[in-house]
Amino acid sequence: MDNDRFLSLLQAHCGSFAKAVATNEGDWIIKGFIDVYRQIYTISVDTKIVSKVLELLLFPMLVDFAKSRSLELELSPQQNFYPDITYTERKQHARFAVDIKSTYRVDAQRVNGMTLGAFTGYFRNRDSTKNILYPYRDYSGHFVLGVIYSQVKEGMDERKRYTLDDLEAIPSVIKDFQFFAQPKYRIASARPGSGNTKNIGSVTVIADLVGGNGPFAKLGEEVYDDYWMYYLTKDMARALEVERPYTNLKTYLQYKERGMDALEAHKLDIAKLDEPADAESEGDE
Repeated sequence: MDNDRFLSLLQAHCGSFAKAVATNEGDWIIKGFIDVYRQIYTISVDTKIVSKVLELLLFPMLVDFAKSRSLELELSPQQNFYPDITYTERKQHARFAVDIKSTYRVDAQRVNGMTLGAFTGYFRNRDSTKNILYPYRDYSGHFVLGVIYSQVKEGMDERKRYTLDDLEAIPSVIKDFQFFAQPKYRIASARPGSGNTKNIGSVTVIADLVGGNGPFAKLGEEVYDDYWMYYLTKDMARALEVERPYTNLKTYLQYKERGMDALEAHKLDIAKLDEPADAESEGDE
């Protein structure tokens, strides 16, 4: 199974997810948390709480997906590990990383955005096993299962408690779900997720998210990898006492073009140079 085939199967499967998490009216089926006294407490619209509960709802359906496609499924061993789910197809030794990401609409065309994982650590050292189930290079593809929803803030009172008899009267905090699956690089933006964080940010136009039409979609995954492997935030550059090489795709292009004319002009001269592949290995021990 290759990346295109896996993506096609995942996209087909996630088409039924909305019906599994929402009522016929589009409201979330989750109404709150219940205690041993059968009292129900409403859920906050806090994105961390919503995303975690959505993950718990989706896991059984993703297990079904694995069984129906003869894939082995492994969950992240810890909360801060990548990815959320690892699928393995043993026949062709293919391994696929799937992260579940959710975000809310800010209007009809845009969402608040998603963070798509770190661009340091295991992303740069692709043989590392720190905070990742398997080394990054062991995965054939890296995918996002995305959930877009609308928040419902009107009429919410987190101080109020309900009983089971009140179940139908309890408002849902989110509604109008839209699910999609795309390779991570196709929905990545050229900026961090927020502020000075070391996470890759997503595009925020809904059509680009769902259709996988981010800026790296046409440039390709190799450019995406190169861009983010060497990207520096302000704090990272300050700590290294260097200037930031680039801050967006325009300055990245300028950075890559620097010296290229000179290198091309002296291509033959460089080929004739007799120098070790790794100068450090030639030093005294």
